[in-house]
Amino acid sequence: MSTEEKSLHFIEQIIEDSLANGFEQDKLRFRFPPEPNGYLHIGHAKSICLQFGLGLKYNAPVNLRFDDTNPAKEEQEYVDAIKEDLQWLGFQWAEERYASDYFQQLYEWAVKMIKDGKAYVDSQSSEDMATQKGTPTQPGVDGPYRNRSIDENLALFEGMKNGDYPEGSHVLRAKIDMASTNMLMRDPLIYRVLHRHHHRTGNDWKIYPMYDFAHGESDYIEQISHSICTLEFVMHRELYNWFLDQIYDDSKVRPHQYEFARLNLNYTVMSKRKLLQLVQENIVNGWDDPRMPTISGLRRRGYTPNSIRKFCESIGVAKRENIIDFSLLEFCLRDDLNKSAARVMAVLDPVKVVITNYPVDKVELLDAENNQEDESAGFRKVPFSRELYIEREDFLEVAPPKFFRLSIGNEVRLKNGYIIKGESVTKDNDGNITEIQVSYDPDSRSGSGSEASQRKVAGTLHWVSIAQAIPAEVRLYDRLFIDEAPDSHKEKNFLDFMNPNSLQVITAYVEPSLATVSIGDQFQFQRLGYFAVDKDSTTSKLVFNKTVGLKDAWEEKGKKDTNAINSALKDINKFFKVATDEERTTIREAIGGTLKEIVNYSLLLSSFKKNINNNKSSLLFANYILKYSSLVFADFDKEELSKLVMMSLRSESTFVRVQIIANLLDGGFEASFVRTFKDEILKLQANPPKSVTEEESKILEKIVNQF
Repeated sequence: MSTEEKSLHFIEQIIEDSLANGFEQDKLRFRFPPEPNGYLHIGHAKSICLQFGLGLKYNAPVNLRFDDTNPAKEEQEYVDAIKEDLQWLGFQWAEERYASDYFQQLYEWAVKMIKDGKAYVDSQSSEDMATQKGTPTQPGVDGPYRNRSIDENLALFEGMKNGDYPEGSHVLRAKIDMASTNMLMRDPLIYRVLHRHHHRTGNDWKIYPMYDFAHGESDYIEQISHSICTLEFVMHRELYNWFLDQIYDDSKVRPHQYEFARLNLNYTVMSKRKLLQLVQENIVNGWDDPRMPTISGLRRRGYTPNSIRKFCESIGVAKRENIIDFSLLEFCLRDDLNKSAARVMAVLDPVKVVITNYPVDKVELLDAENNQEDESAGFRKVPFSRELYIEREDFLEVAPPKFFRLSIGNEVRLKNGYIIKGESVTKDNDGNITEIQVSYDPDSRSGSGSEASQRKVAGTLHWVSIAQAIPAEVRLYDRLFIDEAPDSHKEKNFLDFMNPNSLQVITAYVEPSLATVSIGDQFQFQRLGYFAVDKDSTTSKLVFNKTVGLKDAWEEKGKKDTNAINSALKDINKFFKVATDEERTTIREAIGGTLKEIVNYSLLLSSFKKNINNNKSSLLFANYILKYSSLVFADFDKEELSKLVMMSLRSESTFVRVQIIANLLDGGFEASFVRTFKDEILKLQANPPKSVTEEESKILEKIVNQF
């Protein structure tokens, strides 16, 4: 096998096998079939890159076909947005098609199925149909309308089409097998009555086909050779093939369905329904809010088409579901912007600096490199003067070790400018620094070639000249959710994990070269990150979105939280070795403080579960998670919680036993849950272990008195 063959993903290998077995390459045809009921998100980008990538690789057409079979949820706005997103990503479809193009043909095929005894009109309620359909372990049973005559079915279906019946009164079902082990084959719906206006066909139709029927038949009409979808449609493949069996002509290409793993990204949600909820409840500012995982939101935030394509390429095409770290998407973005984004200077949290020995009225223009990664990017001029802004965090009066920024008595270089030295500060009545006085070395200008200019100093700071700086609104975005899997917790609403700090709006000051920017322009604010000009920008007010930082702050935070958990576990071991209550109290309070600061719900639950074992340190730590973390009773799995209680009550350590009883008393547990341990607690009181303390005896008596 060649190197190229080894690199093929499994979908490409399927196509290669088709070609090797005699399928003609000029009959290869693919499609991207979005439903126009919302905006595309990053998960769709993976499918887009796969489908259109196959088209490019095999020089085969790729249709854009809108699955517009549910007018209750579909809008022209979504159609337009999807087309815009595809073109922005760099892809062009061969033909623009719609399932609604085929409504008449689909209807005629449905009539044929009735005449062939393969479909019937069912008049049961949806509840009765669900009951009649059975369960995964119990076969379904025939409904009361399954054996209607062909003539009656034809008449009813014609009446449905003509709008003679209200919504919910009748459906058309395929007559397949009510005992099938695949529940999708138990007489699935083909058509339902919907008196809704369609964005393309208006009020022409009163019935609309179901996805499973329309999808495969549309593939057949368009002669799609390889119908590629995500893994949740694996069980639909049998039905896809059954519907094709009813119409297939062996003189034509028969489509085949293949499934791949969809993209799951942490710290976000991929459900269109949930994304729509965020929009409708004004939790975000529309589908293109830069915090949204939609392609339009990513575009507005400053993502590049190339970065998204590279991301989709890097995660590959697989058969198994997995969760991709958001940090990988940001890495692909940084890598792309590093090559293309012009470097400029901006100050987000300004403090005034006055160079006391610089001429009052002098303004000089310094040369600044536009992008050190691109030699052709050239240089620009930036004004330098006596009064500047620097970042507030770049100055401390007294510098601790390894502080490589400005402080009293220490030198730093101003980017593209001079070396300055901190001399003094001015403060307001509250002790806040309002001005920093510095001196500069006139011979130290960057690039001058002088001996002073080559002097090494601790650090380099960005800055802007106050007189020429332009105020700008800067929107600092963070992840929309604080949990890595916000919609995976059964007892929680995904909205419970909204990040309250996902957007911060500030006034910053940018260098004057940005006065003529255009919407969508991208820059690296040196030492701060990458920023893009937002569509809200005007000639009188600049607005920038923070696209991504220069470093992965979330990865660092994740490591910090994990390290904090590990450090707390080490402190737990010390708890059992110290001699005094005071020392134990200090350790407990420190661990409690650590746990209170961790907001990662999944990390806390995972740590809780891992520490339910017979080790006394682990048990005490799990109890501290109960006591100090933000988790509440309803967040925990009841079986795991019960296991912890029983193991803690039977622990050899009085500290563990005291803590679990304290948690049962004050932890917000349901009274019925606490009572399930009554016998174990009474047994502990009646037969106390040798390690029992006076504190334990008192707390035991307190809980027993509550029974």
